[in-house]
Amino acid sequence: MFTSLRERLADKRSGELEGEGTADAGFTLIELMVVLLIMGILLAIAIPTFLGVAGGAKDRAAQSNLNTALTNAKAYYGNNNQTYGTTASAASGLASSEPDLTFTTGAPGAGNSIAVGTTTGGNGLMLTAYSANGNCWGVFTYETQWPTTQPAIGGTSLPTAVNHSGTWYVLFNKGSATTSNCTVANGLAASGPTWSSAAFPAG
Repeated sequence: MFTSLRERLADKRSGELEGEGTADAGFTLIELMVVLLIMGILLAIAIPTFLGVAGGAKDRAAQSNLNTALTNAKAYYGNNNQTYGTTASAASGLASSEPDLTFTTGAPGAGNSIAVGTTTGGNGLMLTAYSANGNCWGVFTYETQWPTTQPAIGGTSLPTAVNHSGTWYVLFNKGSATTSNCTVANGLAASGPTWSSAAFPAG
C-alpha cells in the first residue's frame, strides 16, 4: 500500500513537471520567421497605401483652398465694377474678403497660401497653390468673351490649350515642385501640364 501511494505521488509529480515544461515552452525559429514574414507583407501593403492617402489629402487641401479663393474672387469681380484689376489690387481685395487664406503676388508658401495673377485688362485671373507632397495646382478663369489674342499675365501668355472663357484647372510641376516655383508665371510657362475645363486633373 505504501509502495502504491509512493508510485502514485511520483507519477503525479512527473506529470506536473511535464506540464510546467509545456507551459514554459517558447516559439520555434520557424514559427518566429513565419510571423516576421507575415508582418513584412502587411507592412509592404500598408505603408504605400498610407502614403498615398496622405498625399491625396494634401492635394485635396490645396484644391479646396483654390476653390474657396475662386468663389471669393468671382464675388470680388462683381463688386469691383466687373474687373479683377491689377495683380496687386486683386491680391489685396481677396485678402480682405477671405482672411483664412493668404494671397500673394509672388510664390505661394505652404499651407493656406495662394498666388494671384490677373490678365491685362483685368478680365482674367489665375490662382496657384502648393501642395506639401510636391504638386502645384492652378485655376484660371476668364469672365468676358474670349479675345482674339491669347490673354497674358505678367507678360506670359496662356497656353493655346486654354481656348475659351470660363474656368480652367491645371496641375504643373507634378511631384517635383517647391514653394518658390509654384508661381502663376511658372504655371503658365510650364510644359506638359494638362489643362481641363471640367475639374482638376488627376494627381
